[in-house]
Amino acid sequence: MNTAPVPLPGAPTDRTLVMGIVNVTPDSFSDGGQWFDTDVAIAHARHLRTQGADIVDVGGESTRPGASGVAPEEEIDRVVPVVAALAGDGATVSVDTVHAATAAAATAAGARIVNDVSGGLADPALPAAVARAGAVYVLGHWRGTPATMTSLARYDDVVAEVRAELTDRVGAARAAGVPAEKIVLDPGLGFAKDAAHNWRLLAHLDALAGLGHPVLVGASRKRFLAGVVPDRLAAEPLARDNATAAVSALAAAAGAWAVRVHEVSTTVDAVRVAAAWRAGR
Repeated sequence: MNTAPVPLPGAPTDRTLVMGIVNVTPDSFSDGGQWFDTDVAIAHARHLRTQGADIVDVGGESTRPGASGVAPEEEIDRVVPVVAALAGDGATVSVDTVHAATAAAATAAGARIVNDVSGGLADPALPAAVARAGAVYVLGHWRGTPATMTSLARYDDVVAEVRAELTDRVGAARAAGVPAEKIVLDPGLGFAKDAAHNWRLLAHLDALAGLGHPVLVGASRKRFLAGVVPDRLAAEPLARDNATAAVSALAAAAGAWAVRVHEVSTTVDAVRVAAAWRAGR
């Protein structure tokens, strides 16, 4: 798999990076409301850094299935104070947004990465905003919106189709001025995909990396992991952290650039084990 590093000064280049999630939202699927207060969100992000997070991903809009959208103005109010505080600490900060205005405000406040789960489909102006900021662009695969995506989880060959659709989105990003070396691909686990689709994509990360860009894997606590945890716990997102760590280890062993997770400490161990495993080959 292509693991060429994107331009993140100071980030490790000998292992998969760990991106810690900070949801500054009242309604995210796994921890909605827990970090909604600005000061609490900042403290949580700092804690993730002490646990070993290489990147902190700050989001102000839930993209869980069925979620309602948030106006960019409200999203900016939620995320920019958190981004600014963390950037002031010297953290590598990512902003999780599908809105160009939010991306522009967050990168002005110090974010170095824009994590766009829509790959520019939600707001066609977003790739150009990323290009102007000189940020790294994580380009995700999706179909539809959180309100409609479940009905669009139909594929004849999910790997081939996701690969083709990501290729189109890379083309749009490049046309908007994003340099090839600053593009990272995300297969969009859970976005217009059922459990079988997600597992097949994970088993074929090399096919996505074959497009020539590093790959980010965001499986953390997602619903498809419920199928591999005890039935009595399957409905609890936090009960999926061990399964998440296993996916992170496998993704890292396959050469993923980064994994995006809620639980950082176990993931740091997982990616270090994977790096040692790869080094022993």
